Amino acid sequence: MTTRRSAAIIGAGLAGTSAGLGLLDAGFDVTIYSDRDRETLRNKVPPTGVGVYFGKSREWDAEIIEDLYEVSNTTGMSARLYGGSGADRAPVLEFDPDYGYVAQAVDLRLRADDRLGRFLDRGGRFEVTTVDVDRLDEIAAAADLTLVATGKGGLSTLFPVDESRTHYREPQRRLLQVTLTGVDHGSDVFSYRSAAGAGHSLYNLDSENGELFVGPFLHKDVGATWSFIVFAKPSGAWAPRLDDVHDAVTARRTIAGIFQEFFPEDAPVIEQLDVIESDPVSWLKGAVTPTVRQAVATTTSGHPVAAIGDTAIAVDPVAGQGAQNTVIQVAELVKAARAHDGEFTADWLAEEFEKHWERRGHAAVEVTRLFLGDPDYATHAELSFPAAAVSPAIAQALFGLLSDPNPLLGLRTREDVEGFITAVAGEPHDQVLARFAPAGRFSSAAPAAVTV
Repeated sequence: MTTRRSAAIIGAGLAGTSAGLGLLDAGFDVTIYSDRDRETLRNKVPPTGVGVYFGKSREWDAEIIEDLYEVSNTTGMSARLYGGSGADRAPVLEFDPDYGYVAQAVDLRLRADDRLGRFLDRGGRFEVTTVDVDRLDEIAAAADLTLVATGKGGLSTLFPVDESRTHYREPQRRLLQVTLTGVDHGSDVFSYRSAAGAGHSLYNLDSENGELFVGPFLHKDVGATWSFIVFAKPSGAWAPRLDDVHDAVTARRTIAGIFQEFFPEDAPVIEQLDVIESDPVSWLKGAVTPTVRQAVATTTSGHPVAAIGDTAIAVDPVAGQGAQNTVIQVAELVKAARAHDGEFTADWLAEEFEKHWERRGHAAVEVTRLFLGDPDYATHAELSFPAAAVSPAIAQALFGLLSDPNPLLGLRTREDVEGFITAVAGEPHDQVLARFAPAGRFSSAAPAAVTV
C-alpha cells in the first residue's frame, strides 16, 4: 500500500489556498495553517490588491480551479499621460488598444475563499493557529513538503533577501486602493475615452506624481464595482494626500480630489461613485519594497521549507504582476510535485524556484521596473509610449507585456527597442515615431449622469 504524501502550507491567501487545492487534487494530504479563521479572511480584512489576471495567467490558474467569474472582464486599457508640472502641465499622449486577450479582476478575498471552500469539501484540513518559527519547525518535521505563503510579512524574514535580484531598498510608490460602487459596467461608461466603454480599464499617468488605475471589479458581496489604485511617487503632490486616508470614505474623497485636480476629464464619472457601506475594509493603503528572496530556508532542526507568492517575490503592483506571478509559480510547483518521486529536498525546491524565475519571475520583476519608470528603462519608455500613441500594434504589444512580460528581457539596448518597434509596427521605427505629436487636449466626460 502506497502512503499518501503530506504537505503543509502556512498562509491562506491566494498563494496558500491555490497551493492547498492544487496539491490536494494531486494526491497529497494537505493542511493549511492560518492565523485567521475563514470568516475573518473573507469579511474582516481588506483585499491585498486588485489581483488582475491578464491573459496567460488565467491559463495557469485554470490548472488549479475552473473559472467561476465570467464577469468583470476587460479586453483593453485606455491610457493617458500628462507631462510637466504647474502651469506647464499638459496632455502628452493617449492610446486605447485591445489587449488581444481577456483580463479579469476579482476580489482576492473571494478567490481565496472559493479555493478554501473546495479544499475543505475535498477533504483538506484547515487549522487556525499562529505559526512562529518553532511551530514551523514542528510542522515541517511532520510533512513531506512545507510551503510558506505568509505574504510580504509573517515568516518571510526566514528567507534571506537575494541581493543580486533585488533592485530597490525602499518603496517606489505609496499606494492607495479602494473599491467603489454606483456606476455600472455598461458600454456608455467612459465611452468618451474608449468605444469599448467599461470593457477597457483606465490607466492615467502623471510624470511628476505617479499613476492611477481604474478597472471593473467583482466585489465579493456587491458584485460589479470599480477598483482604484493610486500609485503615488513619494516625492510628488499625491503622496501627502494619502496621509489623510483612514477609512473608505476618506479614501474615496482623496481619489475624487486627485481626479478633480489632475484628471478633470474623468471627474464627472468618478463623482458618481460611492463607498460600499457593507464592507468597511474595502480599502487599503501602504507601500511595497520590491524584494526577491532566496526561496528556500531551513528550520531550526534542518527541515527545508519553500516560499511561494509574495513571500518569494514581492513586486510593486503598478504592472499587475503579483497575483499572476503567484498562480503561475503555484501551478508549476504543483505539477512538479505531482511528478516528483523522492524527497522534497532543499536542492529540489531551489531548482524548482529557479525554473520559475526563468519562466516568469525575472520578467515579472523587470516589467514592473519598466512601468515604475526605472532609469534602466528610460529609453524603452521614451520610444515605446510615443510609438504606442500612433500605432495600435505597438500599444497592444506594450500592454501585452502585462500578460507575458518575457519579450521585455530581449530588449536591452536602444537598438533592440527600435527593432522591436519596427517589427511590430511593420514599418521603420523612425517613421512611426515621426508621426507622434503631443495630444494637446483630452476628450472629457459629459457632466450628465451616467446610467447606474
